[in-house]
Amino acid sequence: MTRKALFAFLSLFLFALGLVAAPDSEKQNWTNYVRIGAYGLKGGDAQQIVRDAQASGVFGIEVDNDIPGRYESFLNPEEKLKAIHEVAEAAHKANNYAFVYIAGTECITAHGDQVAHTLAKDHPDWLQRKITGEPAIFGGGSAFWIRPGDEDVWVSPYAPEWRKTYMERVRQIAATGIDGIYIDIPYWMTHFDGWETTWASFDDYTVAAFKQQTGLDAKHDLKLGEFSDPAFRKWVTFRIQTFTDFLSEIDRTAKSVNPKIKTIPEIYPGIEGESVRVGADVYSLYGVVDAIAHEYEFGEGDHMASSRKPLDWFRYQVGMHSFRAFAQGKATWILNYSWDGDKKVDKREAMMNLAMSQVMAGANFWDAPGHSMAGSNDLPTRKKIFSWIAAHEKTFYLPRSPVDPIGVYFSPDTRNFYAEDFIASYRGILILLMQKHLEFQIVTPRTLADFHGKTLVLPDVRVLGDSEKSWLQGFAAQGNHLVITGTDATGMGSAQNVLRFPSCPGRAYNAALEKDFEGASPDSQQAFLDSLHGGNAVQIKAGAQVATSVARSSDGHINVFFANFAGLRGGSNPVQTPQTGVEVSLTAKGGKGFVLPFLGEVQAVNGVRHGDGVTFTLPAITKGAVFWYEP
Repeated sequence: MTRKALFAFLSLFLFALGLVAAPDSEKQNWTNYVRIGAYGLKGGDAQQIVRDAQASGVFGIEVDNDIPGRYESFLNPEEKLKAIHEVAEAAHKANNYAFVYIAGTECITAHGDQVAHTLAKDHPDWLQRKITGEPAIFGGGSAFWIRPGDEDVWVSPYAPEWRKTYMERVRQIAATGIDGIYIDIPYWMTHFDGWETTWASFDDYTVAAFKQQTGLDAKHDLKLGEFSDPAFRKWVTFRIQTFTDFLSEIDRTAKSVNPKIKTIPEIYPGIEGESVRVGADVYSLYGVVDAIAHEYEFGEGDHMASSRKPLDWFRYQVGMHSFRAFAQGKATWILNYSWDGDKKVDKREAMMNLAMSQVMAGANFWDAPGHSMAGSNDLPTRKKIFSWIAAHEKTFYLPRSPVDPIGVYFSPDTRNFYAEDFIASYRGILILLMQKHLEFQIVTPRTLADFHGKTLVLPDVRVLGDSEKSWLQGFAAQGNHLVITGTDATGMGSAQNVLRFPSCPGRAYNAALEKDFEGASPDSQQAFLDSLHGGNAVQIKAGAQVATSVARSSDGHINVFFANFAGLRGGSNPVQTPQTGVEVSLTAKGGKGFVLPFLGEVQAVNGVRHGDGVTFTLPAITKGAVFWYEP
């Protein structure tokens, strides 16, 4: 056997034993490592933009130069295309990457109240509409980005003439050499005042497309908002598929010109029911784009870091870990906001808390002030954070794989039709596992076949297809444990390793957290915890206000990521209570332990051996830290 063949054999053998990871890092690209800052692009300013970006550690430059979202450049894009080409060249000369902002279905005509030609005046048939026929036309005050006198409209993705021109603009943008196209708000208009419950659009093009696909008349055959109505469920599914197909076409169109270009939609709904309403579902979209930028507001929570309560932070972790599971190795960018003038909170601390929470979950940090994409609340702090992330990027962004996880199932169909109940159960169970410091893995219909844990939890999962049921039956037949909380949609009979909790512990714990976060005890769900097998190959001792996640990185290290939210008070205290006495124990015959505090330096930590195991006591954790073990 040659040395090369012997190495390959040993690698496969060690991988089978779980000692090294598959070389998924070869599939990564620049989107996995970005540190984002945003800039307006006017033309002639490309060199200055790149210099400013380089000076503050930005890697992945967003430029705002919206061609299809402004009616003037939708018709005549040449000047903006030239500016995009210039910034792409300047970024590449600096060994950086640049991506350009475009709108999805929104289009603004400047001074629409004064000019003869606007999109709505020229093409009223393109517009999205309520079921009553009212078109999606808005003016200044409808949203902070719409100036007085401007016309803001939302276009139906089924308007053929508009879509043809839109895709031509995508081709032209891709031909400039830009590295990515960033598609903002590709939604059905259901998020401005008065449109939230319309379930639009009922324009002629969309109604005809739905009729062709289902045989149903959307204006007369649906009971709008009634999820028990089979026809309305088809409308919900159709609306989500519409935007999945739209983003897929953008991706194919751009890559037909520039195979290396990346498509990155910006989406504000996350795992909650808002995604069903606007039609942009990140679970569906991850399969057809290269990355997603999440402007994540996690439902009812506060998405400004300076005003978040600890429960908000834990829910934020649930959302980001879900995105990472949906992404299957693709990048997850987070465009959220740290501070917006809160006089009681140090903006630098708020920025650091936001960055810490994101990198510990494996997501990429985008620094932005207030509710603006461009700029920073504090450039020196941005530089400090970005410099530290750059120095340790592989620690956070190499592919992560499970060690010995407890699976928690995310059911897209259940979320689509029973969002409130499902999310309460799903969140409650994941926060419970984070607080008990048990390793978890979020499993989806796309990743069922890759799950190899001993326990899979179905958190009030009410909708399962035949293929899902078949897999679950096989999983249980192999002696694994299936834990069903709330509704049982599996159709499976009784078995010793199929455990049912008709009164959902996840929903109960979620309610307890909402009532009194600090007073809620994870041990209140001990019967549920006792039903779980696995999840403790790495044992962690830490307080319940520390969120933990365990993973093996593709360099073979076992990692524990700590996000400390103890002591945080929204709107008053952004400084955590340091956590002391944190321990990590695992089975090991040799090896070394290391810890990297957030914004700190790598430190070696000595382990205390006990039989076949070793326990490491970590230095005090302030904001967050990552521990890893090298065999």
